[in-house]
Amino acid sequence: MTETETTYDLAVIGGGINGCGIARDAAGRGASVVLFEKDDLASATSSASTKLIHGGLRYLEHHEFRLVREALMERERLWAAAPHIIWPLRFVLPHHKGLRPAWLLRLGLFLYDHIGGRKKLPATRTLDLSKNEAGQPLKDNGATAFEYSDCWVEDSRLVVLNAMDAAQKGAAIHTRTRVVAADRENGFWRITTQNNGARSTVLARALVNAAGPWVGDVLGGIVRSNTKAAVRMVQGSHIVVPRLYAHDRCYIFQNADGRIIFAIPYERDFTLIGTTDHDFQGDPAGAKATPEEIDYLCAAASEYFREPVMPASVVWTYSGVRPLYDDGASKAQEATRDYVLTLDAPDGQAPLLSVFGGKITTYRRLAESALEKLSPHAAWATRPRWTVTGTLPGGDFPVDGFAEQVETLAAAHPWLARQTATRLVRAYGTRAREILQGATGLADLGHHFGADLYECEVRYLTRAEWATRAQDVLWRRTKLGLRLSVPEQEALEAFMAEQVANT
Repeated sequence: MTETETTYDLAVIGGGINGCGIARDAAGRGASVVLFEKDDLASATSSASTKLIHGGLRYLEHHEFRLVREALMERERLWAAAPHIIWPLRFVLPHHKGLRPAWLLRLGLFLYDHIGGRKKLPATRTLDLSKNEAGQPLKDNGATAFEYSDCWVEDSRLVVLNAMDAAQKGAAIHTRTRVVAADRENGFWRITTQNNGARSTVLARALVNAAGPWVGDVLGGIVRSNTKAAVRMVQGSHIVVPRLYAHDRCYIFQNADGRIIFAIPYERDFTLIGTTDHDFQGDPAGAKATPEEIDYLCAAASEYFREPVMPASVVWTYSGVRPLYDDGASKAQEATRDYVLTLDAPDGQAPLLSVFGGKITTYRRLAESALEKLSPHAAWATRPRWTVTGTLPGGDFPVDGFAEQVETLAAAHPWLARQTATRLVRAYGTRAREILQGATGLADLGHHFGADLYECEVRYLTRAEWATRAQDVLWRRTKLGLRLSVPEQEALEAFMAEQVANT
């Protein structure tokens, strides 16, 4: 150990939802924490979800009752922690003859309503699609359907907010910083990182491998562990098309192959359809929706919607690789979504905890479980749990207070378009005021990049949220990539490159 090397209680590899959730929880318990992410926060699996905080209705079929119950218990907790980026949705599940029987759907939804401590979300009800607006876009609008509750989440923003909260509690967050080696030495981990060609080292008393799809690469190539990486890579892809219907409810459709897909109102003018499930080989960074997946999702949606969904209508696709724990399931869709934590802690040596699997809804509980597993080796990890009631940055208002937040922001800035005020509160909650601070008109917002994206917001994202490239802003901090033209995106990239060069 040298005098210039910084020593931390905990180092985390991976800036996805699990890594950032663990860093936040640990920092809140008083640990000194450093997190390394080789790309941008939420740049892989954590920004490629179906963007739901949900129990996973179909997991009941695979008898994953503990996972479903834990996830359902988290819905309202997370909603309360971040009501700007999480909000309730109602899902319409049409009964399709020849697939799952109605009694099975009713039983599953009864369990869904009652095993997870639902308090504020409305219960399941039965719909006559011939009399309800939910039936209007569907072919079989005379069928029965069931309507139940879950929640939406801006997944990549959830990751960033966890990182922000961790940083506010003292954690050091390093993006675009690759861990190239980690070696045990005298009761510590010596961790070597690389950023823009420059190498540096830190020491840590414990190490968490939350590298997502790269968890096996970290085990085999970075820490050189003999632990078997029991990872099953499963690709899930989504498509976005122009809005298919006018109302604000979502659909969950059963397919003849036993899978389900969702159709969800998205970014005001679009519909999100997903997801697929198939085993993946190769580098997860290269995952893209294949033509076969696009065809599958279009065909599955077209089985239900009166107007067919065609591949030519797709305006955007995204794809991610889920690092599921390999439980030997024969089909990708049957592999467990539960998380598994392994601890490698030889006597007298620094511990290594690796995270396998998990889903975005249960990230907070996963973090608690990770610290509990580390607690025999870290006194700070035995301190009281606190995230069950903690709010995330910008989420310090009641779950029913979103409209009031928009009104307040609009009243303070009457020259701002209501649509822009709504988007800013949805993304930043009470922190939208910081972005607009001191502005008395549009001219004070700086350069206009397109849509309703202005320089002041971009500067905020580079200053407070680790955004360094246009794609960080357009596809993770916001979804304005759907609205900016290619020249506008290029202008934003040039502006951000200049900002980074000057810092």
